[in-house]
Formats: sequence, structure tokens, C-alpha cells
Amino acid sequence: MFKPEGIYVAMLTPFEEDGSINESVLRQIIEFQIRAGVDGLFPISSVGEFIHMTREEKIRMMEIVADQAKGRVRVTPGVGSSYPDESILLANKAKALGCDGVVVAPPYFYTQSQENIEKYFEAIADAVDMPIMLYNIPLFTQPLSYDVVKRLARLDNVVGMKDSSGSMVDFMHFMDKIKIAGEDISVMTGREETLFPCLMVGGKGCVTATSGILPEIMSGIYRAWQAQRYDQARKLQHSVLLIIRAMFSMPFPLGFKYALELRGFKMGPPKQPLSDAERFKFNTMKVRIEKIMAPILDKLEKEKKDRRSA
Repeated sequence: MFKPEGIYVAMLTPFEEDGSINESVLRQIIEFQIRAGVDGLFPISSVGEFIHMTREEKIRMMEIVADQAKGRVRVTPGVGSSYPDESILLANKAKALGCDGVVVAPPYFYTQSQENIEKYFEAIADAVDMPIMLYNIPLFTQPLSYDVVKRLARLDNVVGMKDSSGSMVDFMHFMDKIKIAGEDISVMTGREETLFPCLMVGGKGCVTATSGILPEIMSGIYRAWQAQRYDQARKLQHSVLLIIRAMFSMPFPLGFKYALELRGFKMGPPKQPLSDAERFKFNTMKVRIEKIMAPILDKLEKEKKDRRSA
């Protein structure tokens, strides 16, 4: 059973004007990300607006991503839901399509005890015969406790965890609790700002939106770390902090979608209508993102030309 490692993309979803998935743009994005050196794709993600997608749209997105990837990278779609039966159905669809694993977040909307959250994961793990990544995302769901993660790590098909808490304290304690349980699952950061520090303390990589917007840089951090070129990895890590802050300054995930548009991909209109005030802020921050992205993209283009001429 595989364990996720490296640079995984929390995929953004391009939409048509009518709100349906833009298949042609999605396929272009997948090609761009794979050719840029990512190790895995995580469609139907939080930043990908899975919450706005129907069951049929989620399954269709799995089909498109699995078909376009063609086994070149790992595909681990999100199957999070508010109750286990829906997650199990989606996970079984993912398996039938040849996906490598699934990502499962805690149930959302209704407040649940840690015991109920643990039972939710156990029900899915018992019913699904494929690798599972736990997903801790306190921004949108209840956080997973250290002890729940410790116990879930003992399940045979739990192979990894995406921690989007952004807390190095939590990241360290999750890894320690997993070690105490006698397990060795892959703990990956879900916050792009902490990739390099997480790698240095034993993390196995990241699952982030920026990995799909600036895959050259995020993969560069990982490859530099692998080669023990720590100064280079640190410089690359610092180079993305400003754009990350700018992307987060917009209503989530519009900043990320606009940054990806600057890479040449039409992402479509927002699913959630914006108020006049938010639209003004959006237009203002678009200019800021353009200014920040311009030198980054110029540098990437120069490096690309240099490699071609070498």
C-alpha cells in the first residue's frame, strides 16, 4: 500500500459560465502541473470548492483527473462529506476509476464530538479497500485531536495525513503521537508556508494549492531539500510567502484562482456571488497579485529558457 510523499496539488476547479466543470481547462491544468514536476493530484479539495459540487460533478472530476493523469502521478481525490455513507460511495467510485487513494476530512456542518469523528473515520476505513489520507482542516471543520489521529493511524489502510492547521506545534505532536502508536504514516503539511520547516522535522511533503499555481517553486523546495541544499530550499520557501498572503487576503479561494489565471488558465466566475464591497476589494487585490506574480513568472520563464539553452 503506497504512502504519499512529495508535492501534491490541492486542485482548484475551473468552471464554465453556467457553473459546470470546464473540462478542457481542467485537462490543461493537469498537464501543466504534471510537467512541472508534482508528485500527486488532490482533486475535489477545499480550495477546489467541493462544497459547491454535486455528487455527479465530483465523480466526473475524478474521471477527468484519473484519465488525464494516466498513472503518471498519484491521484487521491477528496471524499469528505457530512456522513460516512456518502464518503464510502465516493471512495468506491475513486477505486473503480483507478485512483491511488482518497482524502477524508472530518464531517462538516453539525458539531461532532471527537468520539463521533473517530467513528466516522473508522466506518469509512472499514468499508473502503484502498489507502486513506486523514485531513485535518480546522479552518472549515472541527480539528482532529492528537489522540484520535494516534488511534486512526493504527488502521491498516490509513497511510497518511494532511495537516492544514498551519501550526508547527500541532504538526510535531501529530507526528509524535503517530510514533507512539508504533506507526509510520506520511504526515504532510496543508499550508504552503511551512513546507521546508515541516520537511526538516520529518514531514513527507505538502498538499497545497500553491503547489498547482507555482509547481516549479514548490517542487524546487522539495528537490532541494532531498539533495540537502538547504539554503536553496529556504530561499525558495521565502520567495512564495508574499504571494501566499496576497492570495489569502481575498475571499477564499478567489485569490488562488486569480493567481492560477495569471498562469494562463481561465477559471470562470465565482460560485459564491460577491457583495459590492467584496468585489471592490477583489478588484483591488487582483492588481496586487498581478504585481507580486509578475517578477516571479519572469524569473521562472528565464530559468526555463536557460535550461533549454544549456
